[in-house]
Amino acid sequence: MRSPFKTPHARHRPAVHAERVLVGLILSRRCPAGSTLPPERHLAQQLGVTRPTLREALQRLDRDGWIEIRHGKATRVRDVWREGGLNVLAAAVRSGGRLPPRFVSHLLEVRLALAPAYARAAAAAAPGAVLAALEQRRPTAAEPYAEFDWALHAALAAASGNPVFTLILNGFGDLYRQLARRYFTAPAARLASSRFYAALERAVRAGQPGRAERVTRAAMQHSLARWKALES
Repeated sequence: MRSPFKTPHARHRPAVHAERVLVGLILSRRCPAGSTLPPERHLAQQLGVTRPTLREALQRLDRDGWIEIRHGKATRVRDVWREGGLNVLAAAVRSGGRLPPRFVSHLLEVRLALAPAYARAAAAAAPGAVLAALEQRRPTAAEPYAEFDWALHAALAAASGNPVFTLILNGFGDLYRQLARRYFTAPAARLASSRFYAALERAVRAGQPGRAERVTRAAMQHSLARWKALES
């Protein structure tokens, strides 16, 4: 039987290659939570990397909550969705592994909780920065629309004055862009977001942070409902 660790020649640095292979195996549950990884020497051979390179990859996976390195014992695979950190999001996207069911909806529910708060804070603390982000040239095609939408949310988070908002957003930035490109292929989605941008701009120009919060919440609720319809 072919080892699950055997992979085609990697285009990435060996340590990055090893890390991505292991993340993919954990996400696909070929290395399920609670299981242990093979001994280091065998695992390095199976991945086609040196032992120092493997240790580098394992240390990063341990840091981010994918595995638990136990000195003198086999390395344990963690239940990453219970024990992992923010870096799990970025690593999961890079690996191309399968995400849990309804993961995107859960992610959008988190955005629904966060976005109104950072929109209100940004409108109150730095309205000029918000308007500058909104005044960028509005795209019409799906991919640049996704980039504009991401840039706007990143600008709102940065202008809020709370750096934790930015750290959380950056944790799933790659996934956000990937999903937004699909979401914005629908003209109705682009139209709804265009109306949101206009409503947010009016609220900021009027000096009404509370109104900025309300229009942002309504827009996030709308996008969540649209995505759930796509999933079903």
